[in-house]
Amino acid sequence: MSKVCETEKGLKGETKRDTWAKKVDFAFSIAGGFVGLGNIWRFPYLCFKNGGGAFLVPYILFVVLGSLPVFFLEVSVGQYSRCGAINAWKIVPVVKGIGIAVNIINYYLNVYYSVILAWALRYFFASMASELPWSTCGNLWNSNSCYVFGAKEFVENNLTGITANESRISSVVEYWERGVLGRSKGIEVAGNIQWELLLCLFLTWLVVYFCIWRGIGWTSKVVYFTATFPLLMLLVLLVRGVTLDGAMDGVVYYLKPDLERLKDVQVWLDAAAQVFYSYALCKGMLTTMGSYNKYRYNSYRDCIILSVLNSGVSFISGFAIFAVLGFMAKEQGVHIEDVAESGPGLAFIAYPKALTLLPMPQFWGCLFFFMLFLLGLDSEFVGQETLMSAFVDLRPKFFRKPWRKEIALAALCLTQFLCGISMVTQGGVYVLNIFDRYASSGWCMLFISFFQCVAVSWIFGINKFWNRVCEMVGYRPFPYIKYSWSVLTPIATSVLFVTSIIYHKALTYNKTYYYPDWSVAIAWMLAMSSMMWIPLYAIYRFAIAKGNWRERLTEITTSEYDDSTRVLDDDESTTTDSEEIRLSEKAGSESPNFTGLDVASMYFDHDNDPEKAESQKLFR
Repeated sequence: MSKVCETEKGLKGETKRDTWAKKVDFAFSIAGGFVGLGNIWRFPYLCFKNGGGAFLVPYILFVVLGSLPVFFLEVSVGQYSRCGAINAWKIVPVVKGIGIAVNIINYYLNVYYSVILAWALRYFFASMASELPWSTCGNLWNSNSCYVFGAKEFVENNLTGITANESRISSVVEYWERGVLGRSKGIEVAGNIQWELLLCLFLTWLVVYFCIWRGIGWTSKVVYFTATFPLLMLLVLLVRGVTLDGAMDGVVYYLKPDLERLKDVQVWLDAAAQVFYSYALCKGMLTTMGSYNKYRYNSYRDCIILSVLNSGVSFISGFAIFAVLGFMAKEQGVHIEDVAESGPGLAFIAYPKALTLLPMPQFWGCLFFFMLFLLGLDSEFVGQETLMSAFVDLRPKFFRKPWRKEIALAALCLTQFLCGISMVTQGGVYVLNIFDRYASSGWCMLFISFFQCVAVSWIFGINKFWNRVCEMVGYRPFPYIKYSWSVLTPIATSVLFVTSIIYHKALTYNKTYYYPDWSVAIAWMLAMSSMMWIPLYAIYRFAIAKGNWRERLTEITTSEYDDSTRVLDDDESTTTDSEEIRLSEKAGSESPNFTGLDVASMYFDHDNDPEKAESQKLFR
């Protein structure tokens, strides 16, 4: 069954949009999509870097002010419009550029995310060797400065001040930088393709393709395994980690609050970026997954539960990671700061170091890197499903014919695989760092979130949309969400966006390599390539509108979505009271648009608000 963005819902002769076979499919798909690698390596590092337990203060604040309201907003827009991200914003035509922007970010994210999955596969296969390749020197990739981490002579040197090893490089670091990446001196030196990584990248895209090639029904079955099995493995690693000698030192370091760090602006920016990144906001995924819900579905409940799950996994993964780091620090007689790494180094340097000190290192290595691969895999194929849905929504009749969708999906995967080749060269890690820092950066997400909230609250009409939300979930959610959409979240995202630009730091890799100017220019072009579509499309839409400026403004702010038959698409509509349907249709037909002149009446003049009156009848 084709996933089609319906023009007239529920009318005979029209192909209906796919819906989840079971209600739980939505929750599993969202959980698989946004619980990923960022929860495992990014959150624990940012937590200890920014004051330990003190970091949780801005983190929780931004979950409440930013991620939860935007999360529920994106899901609600998809559920209401029954369209993927590319067409969902027809409810506010002037900001349809949001649909283009989020899909561009999603494309970039899928390209470099697949490379990280290829790294995980590379380590997974390497862990099957009789001897872990990063646990020895004397290999082809090792230099004369190599030393074996955990060797007796290294421990003795630590006890006497580490003077003998200050200029030496761990075998684990050399395996990562020389054996896996073959890292060159800079982005200007592309070097050769790392063929092992290329094969792992190809295998990654092959798995992604066959996870989603049969549509959302097939994807919802695959995600049962890919969303739950990694969490079980994380629990196994957590139990193993906290039983190690020195584990509590790592946990204390992870959680010990340093309230002085809250005075640092960068702490707040890191918290905001982590929240938006880990919740998969502004990538079109949540809107697309929400569009497969039936119109009458309690997505509000699921969003609350999934938010707790996402942040909970981040928090628990910190225990699993830092328990092992505490063990490793005590084993070597060094401070935890000397063994903790940032970004991918936490997964591909620090943890492999710890594996060399554990019994049965091959087993734990396979377990850990298979967990990393599965955590990223479901995020990858849910993101790819979102992209494919955009093409299907744009040309629904074209994709109704057999095998066209499967062929288009193969072509899409191929283009992203070809783009990813630039990241598996010897200079590829510098390219990936640009994509991570700019193409799908925090300020892009803040920019888009601001316009999403403004479009729904101040153009479509906060009261009208809130009544639709109440109608969809079956009751009135906590009103804080409504006022977050209209006031709190727009203010928070705009302030953070401006602050992040003001405090922007030069692009570096490992704080030692500074990118040349031409590469920084490319990085900014990548960032602008998504954000620019929102103002550009608004200008274009105004230019092609007819009439004087007032008539044009009315046209581009009036919803193109006819929701008068919105409830007829649900199977449950046959059991809906006829009077309720009549009231819903009446409420939908009035569709008032609010302008800046109507702000006060939007909140205070409820007696003259037909939407308010009808909603009170529905949910009294």
